[in-house]
Order: sequence, then C-alpha cells, then structure tokens
Amino acid sequence: MTAQPADVSHRAPPPGAGRWFYDPRVRGWLAQAIVLVLLLWGVYEVVINTQTNLERLNQNFGFDFLDRAAGFDLSTSILSYSSNSSYGKALLVGFWNTALVSVIGIAFATVLGFALGVMRLSRNWVVSRFATVYIEIVRNIPLLLQIFIWYALVLKPLPGPKQAIDLFGSIFVSNRGIITPHPGFGDGSWLAVLLFALALAGTWLFRRWAKARQEATGQRLPVWWISMAVIIIAPLLGLALAGWPVTWSYPELAGFNFKGGMTLVPEFVALLLALSIYTAAFIAENVRSGILAVSHGQTEAAHALGLDRAKTLRLVVIPQAMRVIIPPLANQYLNLTKNSSLAVAIGYPDLMYTGGTVNNQSGKAIEVFSLLLVVYLAISILTSLFMNWFNARIKLVER
Repeated sequence: MTAQPADVSHRAPPPGAGRWFYDPRVRGWLAQAIVLVLLLWGVYEVVINTQTNLERLNQNFGFDFLDRAAGFDLSTSILSYSSNSSYGKALLVGFWNTALVSVIGIAFATVLGFALGVMRLSRNWVVSRFATVYIEIVRNIPLLLQIFIWYALVLKPLPGPKQAIDLFGSIFVSNRGIITPHPGFGDGSWLAVLLFALALAGTWLFRRWAKARQEATGQRLPVWWISMAVIIIAPLLGLALAGWPVTWSYPELAGFNFKGGMTLVPEFVALLLALSIYTAAFIAENVRSGILAVSHGQTEAAHALGLDRAKTLRLVVIPQAMRVIIPPLANQYLNLTKNSSLAVAIGYPDLMYTGGTVNNQSGKAIEVFSLLLVVYLAISILTSLFMNWFNARIKLVER
C-alpha cells in the first residue's frame, strides 16, 4: 500500500517568536493597519501636492471668496437673487434649484413608475404591451439625449408669447415657458400653515388609531379619503378665518413677453420631464419584480375571502411587495438626484451649473468642487437614511 500524505491543514504553528503571526485576529489587525497607513500616506501626498501647486500659482486655500459679488444672473431662482449677490448666495440658489427639480421629479417618477409597473402585469393585452414598449424604449435611450429632445424638439419650437397657447384664459404655453397665475400670501397666512401642520399630525394619529381598531374589530375605515379631506380643508379653513389674505397675480401679455404670474422656464420643464419619465421606467421594473415576488397563494387566499382584484392588489399584494421594491427604489431616487446635474447641458441653473460658473469667475476650483462634493454626498446619505428608515418600518415582522 502507498503511504497517504499527512494532513497539514491543522498542523500546529511552529514554536518561536513568529507564533503570533498565525493568530487570525493579529493578522486581521495587521492588514487593517497597513491599509490605514497607505490611506493616510495617499491623503498626505494629495495635500502636499495641492499645497505645492497652489504656491506655484500664487494662490491660497480658503472660502473667503464666497462673500464676493457674483457678477452674473441666473434664469431661475426660488430665492431673491441678482448679479450683486454673493458667490455663496449663487451656490445656495443652485442647491435649491437642484432640490426643487429632484423632489418634484421623484414624486412624478414614483407615481408614473408604480402605474406602469402594475400596467405591465395587467391582463389587458393593450395595456400591458403599452407599458412594455414604454419601459423598453425609454430606459434604453440615454438620459442626456432625452433632455435634448424635450428641450430642443418639444419646448423650443413652441410659438412665441404673442401666439402662446391659451389654457383656461390664465395659463399660457410658449417658447418662453409655462406661465401660470402666482399666489401671494399676506398677513394672517400663518394660521393656514399652523392648521396644515396640525392636520398632518392629526391624520397621523388617526391612521394609528384606525389601524389598531381594524386589528381589534376587523372593521376598516376610509382612512385615505378622510386624511386627504382633513389635509385639504384645514389650510382652507385657516385662510377663511384670516379673511382670505391671498392675492393672485395673473399673467398678461405686455409687448414681446408676459408680465405677472409665475414662469416655469423651458429648461426646468425639459429637465423635469426627462428625469421623471426616464426614472419611471426603472421604477416600473422594480414594482413589477416586487409584485411577482409575492406568492401566488396570497392572491388565491385573498380571492377566497371575497376580495376583488383591485382590493387584492391594494391590500394584500402591494404591502408585501414593498419590502422588495423599497431597496432598489432608493437607488433610483439617488440616481435621479445625481442625474439632475445634467441640467448644465441646457442651461438650467442647478448646483453643478452655478458651481461651474462660480469656479470660472473666482478660480477657486478646489474649494468650489469640494463644496459640491460635500453637498451631493450629504443629499445621498440623507436620502439613504430616510429610505432605510422607511424600509425598516414596512418590513414584515414575524409573529
């Protein structure tokens, strides 16, 4: 018989000073220490190289330039802004413009994406094929190209202000944008805000009570309709009690443009439509995968209890599918927010656009892009934290 080789997999470490090296914990700490030293060395080299280049260019590092006058105008601004405002104010305007298009885009993309995801699983051949064609076409066309299509081929060819499309006598659509009536709130409007906040808190408490009541008695209340009614009526009641301190500014054609009202510039509309429609295609696939992940036995059990297809989807399937939908949905929200930086291609003054302009004017590239990095990183982290919290709230809990 041939001799079998000895098993060396469990051989004891050799005696001597090197015995500590065979301890997994020691090797783990040693590997982490080496990585940390290399990382600190890399940071040190970057700092020294940057300092050397700044000295060679006779520049210094600092954020004092944020107080200087910007010297340029922005086409869209939620805050009051002019060319005499500071660089810091310009970056703040860019941040709020990014937040505005991102929040509205997330809302539109979520509603449209959920609708398309459900439509793709519809038994109606026309509805399901329409959703399929939409998803496959939209998500395979680059987003930047879609932004150019909406901006250059849809909005810019619209007629000028004198031939603007008139909707209901108070909304006008032209190549200058969408001009709508603009409300102005006077003294006493704080009462409407207060009642709106109280309505939100009250509906939250009401939903909790209604859920506990349903678990105890099995009886459901129209929570959604009652909540929406309270949220809408409460601020209107506050305005009525304050004497209705609301004045409307209506757009009027004056010469070659409109005066009054509120203008949604073509850059904003094109970016919002492109981001919403593009992201909705990916959200639709997340919704479809979440619905398909729910066991078919759940649907059969709901039908056995007498629930129709609509109630089965709303009360049984969707709540269980959310645990699969939410994680990738968070990624799509992050993608939409970061994709908004493509606004620079059509001149919408978002954070990236204003940051680039400030950099060109001040020459403070390191400082400006460091601020942009921190802001985008903070937005992403806050969005992830909120979605993780929401995901923990809706996850299934084993009894």
